[in-house]
Amino acid sequence: MTDSSSRDTVHSSVPIPQATHTEEDERTFAPVIETTDLSVYYGDYEAVRGVDMLFGHNMITAMIGPSGCGKSTVLRCFNRMNDLIPGARIKGTVTYHGQNMYADEVDTIEVRRRVGMVFQKPNPFPKSIYDNIAYGPKVNGWKVDSMDDIVEEALTKAALWDEVKDKLKQSALALSGGQQQRLCIARCIAVQPDVILMDEPCASLDPIATSKIEDLMQALANDYTIIIVTHNMQQAARVSDRTAFFTAEVDDDGVRHGRLVEMDWTKNIFTTPADSRTEAYISGRFG
Repeated sequence: MTDSSSRDTVHSSVPIPQATHTEEDERTFAPVIETTDLSVYYGDYEAVRGVDMLFGHNMITAMIGPSGCGKSTVLRCFNRMNDLIPGARIKGTVTYHGQNMYADEVDTIEVRRRVGMVFQKPNPFPKSIYDNIAYGPKVNGWKVDSMDDIVEEALTKAALWDEVKDKLKQSALALSGGQQQRLCIARCIAVQPDVILMDEPCASLDPIATSKIEDLMQALANDYTIIIVTHNMQQAARVSDRTAFFTAEVDDDGVRHGRLVEMDWTKNIFTTPADSRTEAYISGRFG
């Protein structure tokens, strides 16, 4: 750790987050997703080693750390997206509301409905705005009285309805980058997930579009548990309730593995981190 004078300098470029949780939150912390000794392998290579994490109900959790430390790899474990990569496998456990997400009887399609994902680059389907939102409910075979209501509700929750309500039949590809990302969030919301994963959702957006996405995340946390991977420490400080810091370590054989260093309430991470490696990263001394 550095002394108090240098600590003031350390955080000068990162806004000190205001505590959004209360002592009651800490007493009643209810995990939605939990990992125990989670390691992720690609073939024989152990990309991430021994991760223990808890993600609270209706909270925003940010995962930060340098490139190559395993943040996105861990994030993809929470909706089994790594299953799509040949040779990928896990050791340890990932539970969702106490159920082993990797048990043989678990339906991975249902996992991905309940734990939706928004990617770094907006990826709307080459369809109309309306059909982008209606796609998920239709694929899931939902029998609904009015698809129009589902589309409107999802777009409203994604703070996009007022901007597109008069052009629902137009191509989603005609929207701006920020609008496309909010459309992808609306598409995720349309199938009524419980958790929303976001892998650097603002990386390709300008500051104005980024601000809209951040405001949206905070509004959505009233209804969803949100887990975000971000390289933007200011963003983590602004939007998250809890923050997890990852780094990469080289073992005695010279092999690099991603490791979780610490996970705590965001204000604690950015003001009084428990590990000197966290402070070094936040201060810009490495990473």
